[in-house]
Amino acid sequence: MSARGRCAKVLPSELNKVCPERGDEPATHPRKMSDFEVVPNLQQSSSSVSRSRRKAHFPAGSNEKENLISWIPENIRKKECTYFVESSQTSDSGRIVCECGYLREQHLDDAAKPPIFLGKEWDPSRHIQEMPTDAFGDIRFTGLGQKTGKYVRVSSDTPPRVIYHLMTQHWGLDAPNLLISVTGGAKNFIMKPRLRNIFRQGLVKVAQTTGAWIITGGSHAGVMKQVGEAVRDFILSCSHKEGEIVTIGIATWGTVYNRESLVCPMGGFPAEYVLDEENQGSLSCLDSNHSHFILVDDGTHGRYGVEIPLRTRLEKFISEQTKVKGGVAIKIPIVCVVLEGGPGTLDTIYNAITNGIPCVIVEGSGRVADVIAQVANLPVARITIALIQKKLSIFFHDTYELFTERKLVEWTKKIQDIVRSRQLLTIFREGKYGQQDVDVAILQALFKASRNQDHFGRENWDHQLKLAVAWNRVDIARSEIFTDDHDWKPADLHPVMAAALISNKPEFVKLFLEQGVCLKDFVTWDTLVYLYDNLAPSCLFHSKLQKVLLEEREHTASSKMPRLQMHHVSQVLRELLGCSTQPLYPKPKHTERPRLSIPVPHIKLNVQGSSLRSLYKRSAGRVTFTMDPIRDLLIWAVVQNRKELAEIIWAQSQDCMAAALACSKILKELAKEEEDTDTTDDMLALAEEYEHKAIGVFTDCYRKDEERAQKLLTRVSEAWGKTTCLQLALEAKNMNFVSHGGVQAFLTKVWWGKLSVDNSLWRVITCMLFFPLLYTNLITFSREKRLQPMGCLAHLRAFFTAPIVIFLMNILSYFTFLLLFAYVLMVDFQPMPSWREYLIYFWLFSLVCEETRQLLYDPDGLGVVKMASLYIKDFWNKLDICAILVFIAGLTCRLIPSTLYPGRIILSLAFIIFCLRLMHIFTVSKTLGPKIIIVKRMMKDVFFFLFLLAVWVVSFGVAKQAILIHNEERVEWLFRGVVYHSYLTIFGQIPSYIDGVNFNIDQCSPNGTDPYKPKCPETNADNKEPIFPEWLTVILLCLYLLFTNILLLNLLIAMFNYTFQQVQEHTDKIWKFQRHDLIQEYHGRPPAPPPLILLNHLQLLLQRGLLHRPATHHKLKEKLEKNEEAALLSWEMYLKENYLQNQQCQEKQNTEQMIRDIAQRVDVLAELLDLDQMKRTGVVEQRLGSLEDQVHQSAQALRWMMQALRGNGFSSGEDVPPIGSSKALEAKEIDLKGKPEESRPLYHVLARNLLYPGSHTLRFPVPDEKVPWEVDFPLYDPPAYSADHKDMAVQDPFSLSLESLLKINYNTMDGLIDRQSFHGLYAVQDGLPLNPMGRTGLRGRGRLHCFGPNHALHPVVTRWRRNLDGSIIRKSLKKTLEVLVAQYPLSDVWALPGGSLEPGETLPLKLKWILRREFWPQFQNLLKQGTEVHKGYLDDPRNTDNAWVETVAISVHFDSQNNVEMKRLNSFLQGCDPELCIRWQVLDKRIPLHTNHKELLHKVSTLLGAYY
Repeated sequence: MSARGRCAKVLPSELNKVCPERGDEPATHPRKMSDFEVVPNLQQSSSSVSRSRRKAHFPAGSNEKENLISWIPENIRKKECTYFVESSQTSDSGRIVCECGYLREQHLDDAAKPPIFLGKEWDPSRHIQEMPTDAFGDIRFTGLGQKTGKYVRVSSDTPPRVIYHLMTQHWGLDAPNLLISVTGGAKNFIMKPRLRNIFRQGLVKVAQTTGAWIITGGSHAGVMKQVGEAVRDFILSCSHKEGEIVTIGIATWGTVYNRESLVCPMGGFPAEYVLDEENQGSLSCLDSNHSHFILVDDGTHGRYGVEIPLRTRLEKFISEQTKVKGGVAIKIPIVCVVLEGGPGTLDTIYNAITNGIPCVIVEGSGRVADVIAQVANLPVARITIALIQKKLSIFFHDTYELFTERKLVEWTKKIQDIVRSRQLLTIFREGKYGQQDVDVAILQALFKASRNQDHFGRENWDHQLKLAVAWNRVDIARSEIFTDDHDWKPADLHPVMAAALISNKPEFVKLFLEQGVCLKDFVTWDTLVYLYDNLAPSCLFHSKLQKVLLEEREHTASSKMPRLQMHHVSQVLRELLGCSTQPLYPKPKHTERPRLSIPVPHIKLNVQGSSLRSLYKRSAGRVTFTMDPIRDLLIWAVVQNRKELAEIIWAQSQDCMAAALACSKILKELAKEEEDTDTTDDMLALAEEYEHKAIGVFTDCYRKDEERAQKLLTRVSEAWGKTTCLQLALEAKNMNFVSHGGVQAFLTKVWWGKLSVDNSLWRVITCMLFFPLLYTNLITFSREKRLQPMGCLAHLRAFFTAPIVIFLMNILSYFTFLLLFAYVLMVDFQPMPSWREYLIYFWLFSLVCEETRQLLYDPDGLGVVKMASLYIKDFWNKLDICAILVFIAGLTCRLIPSTLYPGRIILSLAFIIFCLRLMHIFTVSKTLGPKIIIVKRMMKDVFFFLFLLAVWVVSFGVAKQAILIHNEERVEWLFRGVVYHSYLTIFGQIPSYIDGVNFNIDQCSPNGTDPYKPKCPETNADNKEPIFPEWLTVILLCLYLLFTNILLLNLLIAMFNYTFQQVQEHTDKIWKFQRHDLIQEYHGRPPAPPPLILLNHLQLLLQRGLLHRPATHHKLKEKLEKNEEAALLSWEMYLKENYLQNQQCQEKQNTEQMIRDIAQRVDVLAELLDLDQMKRTGVVEQRLGSLEDQVHQSAQALRWMMQALRGNGFSSGEDVPPIGSSKALEAKEIDLKGKPEESRPLYHVLARNLLYPGSHTLRFPVPDEKVPWEVDFPLYDPPAYSADHKDMAVQDPFSLSLESLLKINYNTMDGLIDRQSFHGLYAVQDGLPLNPMGRTGLRGRGRLHCFGPNHALHPVVTRWRRNLDGSIIRKSLKKTLEVLVAQYPLSDVWALPGGSLEPGETLPLKLKWILRREFWPQFQNLLKQGTEVHKGYLDDPRNTDNAWVETVAISVHFDSQNNVEMKRLNSFLQGCDPELCIRWQVLDKRIPLHTNHKELLHKVSTLLGAYY
């Protein structure tokens, strides 16, 4: 390919250098804090929104590549050897290579020239240079699948922030919620099939559910191959969206086989890579299942482990970043997962534990993992060199002879330190009770580490909850966080509740509701603004809000976009819900609004620049709660089409039926504007689901009580804009709901008014024509009216105001109007209008007045413009306007004598339109109404058919006219020939002259001069016979009739049939839905029919115009009293709960659901049966172990009793049989003796940390059993280290020469230096004192300034923690303390205010930094009055074999809150060094202090009887 042709340098695969055999992935060496670069946090891409924003930055793929091609060489380097020095080793082919491992020709041209100031020996620091990288882009693995990933070649000195920027900004990766570093054996190893499957499934599950990055070594071998295959299996079994797992391989560039195919200075897009395991030799191939590769280059070839330091720095850098997602800001956690492994893996585990990274060890994977798993539960004192040697002989039986004695000591020491940090160590055992999945073990390991992490106050629990929300693992939250160990207050969960809502995590929302979060307390005005501020930009509602804000900015002529307020939301919602609803959120009168006041400390949540923590920390007296918080949350969820979230919130709602119908309306309106078809389908499906919910609740209500259910239909809902359920259903066109039997029964009841619905129609018509019959029993009234006494006028009023009577009277009136109109047109149409015609004009005037009333009738205050638009939308209103306008046009022509006849024609057309208006009357009929609907639908089919027909008619007509007739200039005859005759041909009227046989020249005009005859066809001049091609016209006629008569007409019939079948299924629903409009119209119509209706119009005009009385609302609304409404809503909510329970029961009884449940149970049962017998009886083993302990205790008690009896002379002289097995007893005694308390080790621990603080010096490993000087340790050969403190006036020499050491006087006062130990005389060997607590692994004085004891003073200043009223706060029935702690400059941890004593000083220098000079003598008096809690050796990381810290800890306790000395101390603390941080901190075992300071605090709390 062309990319290869551009390669600058080729590294032939056959010239790979031989490297030492490696048994595992190289180790991560410990590094101190100063080794890592201090860089500012990069802005994280926290969601898919940021990814889309980055994509918007690169509008096309070519632009993105160009950006990469320019950015990578400028920021990322590679390393190359610039000086060839011949090595003693040779390549695989026997050729000479450089010390770097490359051949001579693989160096630059200048590398082989004589050296200039380079030295004779090859030095990587001088002979390797950095230059722009030449390998980056897309890597495509050839072969099956054609997998593609990203890759880059980087220098080993590349800053981690640059790589992280590349991954997040240029590779488009979202910042991870979790970093999983998988390490272990780099050679292929065998795992048990079941364990392998469990590991693979668990790893990808935790990565996929939490959005984690998996980091491995990237090669196609060992644990990296296991991870790759796990990702591959997951991708193959899941959909495309679910299968996105970020797997990053960090490998050494010099050990990658076939790496020459990746070299391309301009980037490989893509670079073809061949995975060839057979010929790779000592090198490694990249794994094809990884998605990204970082290839670390140090300029050498064939040397493994080069990538480890960079990998360590990168992982540490990522773990220090803050990930913001869904309102939750978390430090990205990291966990190390270990499979198998060798010495390098042990170093990786040790470094991880040292850096506070939790590790998950998979037992059963082999080698190091199994060694650690075997001893993890043992006390540290029992982990001896002999035990480790035994374990190594078992698990390293092939390479056990390579372990030297020093190596065994080192392994023992590291394993002891690893096991000592049990809070960071998790052993995954196959089949362990309560731990069946690797993903659960990984997350539990992180939570266990977090729980045991030092913290101030509640930060620890908050951090765990934020992690669970970020990972979306509600199962972990239930099992690990919401336990009896911590009491969560509902207010504490408000910020994470908001985060769960924003990030669309319904399971967490449900969990928080179960934990007591009250939505009425949670949802406040500012909370809603915050939620709407954080709508997803891809949401349609968000774009509509932005449009409203933009319009407001243009209206106010402001340059700044206005801040989002709830009245903006209300404006959009009113567009969606319809104008029949009032604004849900009125516009505030003042710009300043009340703020929130729910205090939630110690939680940092941040989204788009606004802080949730600040949102919930406003003054307590200024909280604004919304009218219906559940409604507000429901709307917020629905407008984003969040189905599960909305369902949870709807289940909490009170006005549930109105809420469901409103949600249906909103979703349908949004679906009309949504461009994405999938989202549109989802919205419509969700809208239908909410309609079914409303139907379900209404059905249960109607079954219980019909009257109360019908009240729910017409009740004015204040929460939903003063509208009703019925109005919402009509606005949303919820035909299923409106066609419900209960709704139709209500409409029927309204239709009959105060009459009984049992009356037959003929009785109503009879009484309407002969109203005295009303006073007989021919007509019955409704039950309410029958219970009330009615007079004569009341009977008349009740009858003639019933909508059905008004409708029948209007029908009678309309038929009379049409008969009179027809009579005038056909019989009595005179030049001068007769009285009948005048009556028609008067009648029409009444109709116009009624239409005007309907147009101006505005009970909801929408305005004339809106009412006009609603009026015009109705088809029948359009027909009315058309008929009236045509009538007026005809009337105008009729009154002019010269246009009398055209006026009659126009009036005749108006009569046709008035007759068509009769169809609206028939819609009330259950028989004719559905048929009219079908006719309306078929009219649409006819219009589409006419378009197709016009194509054939015009094409045939034009061709026929052009062939037969020459230059016809008369337009009317052109229209007849082209359109009219062609149209009639379809129905069989074929022109006689078209074939020439029946041609008659008398029937046409030869020249086209006769206006009543068509022009003759083309004829000859002699005998006047047609000369046009008859065969062609006949063929065209046949084809025309074939396509029109047979094809198009049958197509029209088929369309009619399809429409009929389609509409027939829903005709009943459609008719029932449209029936409401007719009932609503006559329910609010004046009772008198036209033209008598003018009297009602006159009455209305007088009331509104002169008397100014408010208009009578005839809409189907009912405003209930508060008590009645509350009772009705409570009843509705109760039945809603029953509905939801019934739905759950139906889902459980569903066949498909039952099959899924059974399959799930079978899978669980199969897993249990698949476990081996030992694992399945784990609980039994625990019980047996407990029983064994009890038996052992009983045996010891019996032995003591027998010894006591024998001592008192009760022995029988015979040998007493042993109680129990002697071997078992011996083992048990050893076990019991070997269980010292873990929190109090026998020997110093901090003083034996392998990495000495503040240096690169590594101590000699000293296991616990080799600490005492009395124990023989021939291998002990510690290094020497003494720091030169230039800032100290007095310090011992840092040279260990005997001459300088002989000048020191030990065990006495040596000038100003006190070299006396609190533990008595200490030994001196070869001029150096020996640490009285034993070996530390380091000689010299380290960072201490004196050999021997270095004295220190640590005052422990405490006071009682009190409430606002002064009472002491208790915890677990014990008083709680507050202790004075300080954080010194350049330190990340807090400490007690004390430290080393300078020679001749009585107060430590660090204590003087805190206190002002004038308070020093008074503080010395406080120390004299205090209680000494510790005096002696202090386990300090700075201790060595020859120098150690001894301290005096004095408790200074202020028992009273009014203590004068405490107040003075606080006042003098305020004037201390500004670089210091001082605080009174609640004393707890998790307070983040130095470990040795915690031991002092424990003693103080024990002394005072306080909680610890």
